[in-house]
Amino acid sequence: MRVLLLYPLFPKSFWSFDKALELVGRKVSFPPLGMITVAAILPQTWEFRLVDRNVEFETEADWAWADLVIISGMIVQKPDLLHQIREAKRRGKLVAVGGPYFTSVPEAAQEAGADFLVLDEGEITLPLLVEALERGETSGIIRSNGEKPDVTTTPIPRYDLLDLSAYSDMSVQFSRGCPFQCEFCDIIVLYGRKPRTKTPAQLLAELQTLYDLGWRRSIFVVDDNFIGNKRNVRLLLRELGPWMAERGYPFRLSTESSVDLAQDQELLDLMVAANFTTVFLGIETPDTDSLAMTQKFQNTRNSLMESVQTINRSGLRVMAGFIIGFDGEKPGAGRRIIDFVETTAIPQALFSMLQALPNTALWHRLQKEGRLLEGREEANIMQTTLTNFVTTRPLEELAREYISCFWELYEPDRYLARVYRHFIQMRPTPHKKKFRMPEFADIRALLIICWRQGLKRNTRWQFWQQLFSIIRKNPGVFDHYLTNCAHIEHFMEYRQIVRDEIEAQLAVYLASSEQPTAVLSR
Repeated sequence: MRVLLLYPLFPKSFWSFDKALELVGRKVSFPPLGMITVAAILPQTWEFRLVDRNVEFETEADWAWADLVIISGMIVQKPDLLHQIREAKRRGKLVAVGGPYFTSVPEAAQEAGADFLVLDEGEITLPLLVEALERGETSGIIRSNGEKPDVTTTPIPRYDLLDLSAYSDMSVQFSRGCPFQCEFCDIIVLYGRKPRTKTPAQLLAELQTLYDLGWRRSIFVVDDNFIGNKRNVRLLLRELGPWMAERGYPFRLSTESSVDLAQDQELLDLMVAANFTTVFLGIETPDTDSLAMTQKFQNTRNSLMESVQTINRSGLRVMAGFIIGFDGEKPGAGRRIIDFVETTAIPQALFSMLQALPNTALWHRLQKEGRLLEGREEANIMQTTLTNFVTTRPLEELAREYISCFWELYEPDRYLARVYRHFIQMRPTPHKKKFRMPEFADIRALLIICWRQGLKRNTRWQFWQQLFSIIRKNPGVFDHYLTNCAHIEHFMEYRQIVRDEIEAQLAVYLASSEQPTAVLSR
């Protein structure tokens, strides 16, 4: 069987970092970890060809070569997901689809013409696809019927199928699932509330594979809550730290975590010892009432501000997610988020207007209340999209606050000031790393940053003053600091996109003679 693995396009987003990636000659931030895991689960006697359309497009030769086309992706990739199914069927190809979007909304794949819907987690459903093909079947819906796989049996992803030079980061996964019950989150719907983890030996084998392939850059541990199973993550970190030390700390690691990480200093120290440098926190809002409303109780038990500062001082750069539009939210939520971000000096704060994702507790509640909007029942969780339900606050008020958040926080001088404050108080990494000659692309990126931010723009005095202060007072964080300075190249462009697109949608909304209609969808 010759299998063409197609990974659809991502739209430009907060996470795309287009302009920053251009500086270092990379095309995409992260590889399609799900697709190379699929390739590892399927029979290794089959032939595989992976096309990440974010790196390059497939050719007619690729289409002609394939016996089976497998397409997978997330909700933000929906337009290209459906387009690729139609393109495959136009060429008469057998098509199997799966992944988080189609698991949540299988009807979309059926309407586009997919033959096999291989839903839920692949460790269970992909072998069933193989059996169906061996029986000569040409279509079907394959599900796990609520069973969750034991991820200790998951094979090492086929990293060899990737063009490593195209990516700024690699990805690995240690756990699936989250123990919390946030109303808006679909992770617990897809993967459950009992976090399942791989063994430390498994993850170390994956890292060794990347090491042997020559990878020496950053790695993102894609777990939605890395510390969801604290017992098992401690076991991993106690082995990961020595493994990294023996190899001269070849990777910088980053991940996502619940904010209660701040209450576990041992865990923080173990992460820093294993060369974790960045953690993304789902803060959502500093408003306690809104957190309780959305059942994010874990964020109400301790001071969010002190938690961020504790994590930062321990040696981890904090990124954070924020949401505007919770039920019962009081006016000025956007300004309170701005104040929180500035006070905690979080350099990169992701904003979005609340979206009701399919089959989440929020989606079901709003459906029952008749508040999902006709034509917008299906969220796309993009930062350039209005809410898909009737809000308790006027939508125009929400949108204006949202635009203001993005615009103000990514004003170049404010952003660079936060980067400086964040890194000047961060404990530098204690690790002695093997010396590696910088790549030409990195040297070029440094020169471009110094030219744009230190000479061309009105941030010139601020840039040099802060740069020399970092070198003098906290030189151990210099490379991390400079990398984050580079990210403003992306945010300057993206904040304009956010403002233009939200204002355009808002203008259509305000010009409409009819109020939005709430419907019971599906």
